Order: sequence, then structure tokens, then C-alpha cells
Amino acid sequence: MKINFQSTSKIRVRYGETDQMGYCYYGNYAQYFEVGRVEALRDFGFSYKEMELQGIMLPVSEFQVKYLSPAFYDDELTIITKIVSLLGARIYFEYEILNEKGKCISKASTTLVFVSKINMRPTPPPANFVSLMKKHESHEG
Repeated sequence: MKINFQSTSKIRVRYGETDQMGYCYYGNYAQYFEVGRVEALRDFGFSYKEMELQGIMLPVSEFQVKYLSPAFYDDELTIITKIVSLLGARIYFEYEILNEKGKCISKASTTLVFVSKINMRPTPPPANFVSLMKKHESHEG
């Protein structure tokens, strides 16, 4: 199912997240994308906490990132997170990080898998989550 949902979050680069060159350390971007993803799901109407209480976890199975320009200490970054599709037990996200000038400095995508906390095997997403997804289903293309 193709999904058309977008959420925006903000985060500020902290001094401890920079390297000797004054650039935001590349490893921090995964955490920024996670902030965007958690907030997008919350905006969507479903939290990680709710899912875990239902016995389901959502680990990342794939992560791709492209760094276009650096972020620097004290930059306020805008994380645009899109939920793009739900296929079986997999959910797909796309991200952009914009600097204060609105320039895209990074793009990424992740695939997450719904898994049972009991056996750690893939499982269908919760029914109430799928119902929310259907409200944002895209019928394009």
C-alpha cells in the first residue's frame, strides 16, 4: 500500500555532536532520522510505546543515506519524514534534512520490520495501525 504522509520535526546540532572540523559528525544523522521517524509516527496517531505495549517492535532492516552538505554546531535542522509505503510486515520511510536556509543537506531512506517481541519474527502490523495507514493511502501511480 502506497502512503502519502509527511511530518516535520526540528532539532538543533549540539556542540558534542560536532567533530574537529566543526561539522556535525556523520553518525549523528541516523539519530536525527530516528527523531523524525518517532515524531512522524506520533503525528500519524501511533507511538512506538503503544506498539511495544501490543507486543510488537519495529527494528530498522535497511538504512541508506546521502550527505549533500555539512551541518554545523547550533544549526537548527528541519527533518522532513515521509511514510511512503506499507508492504506486508515492512514499512518504508524517506527523509530530508534542511538547514536554516532551507537547503537540503541530507537525504535518507529506511525500511523497518514489524516483529513480535516474543519470537522476534516478522509479524503483521497491528490492525489499528493499518486502519490509520488506509486513511493516508495514495492511489497515485
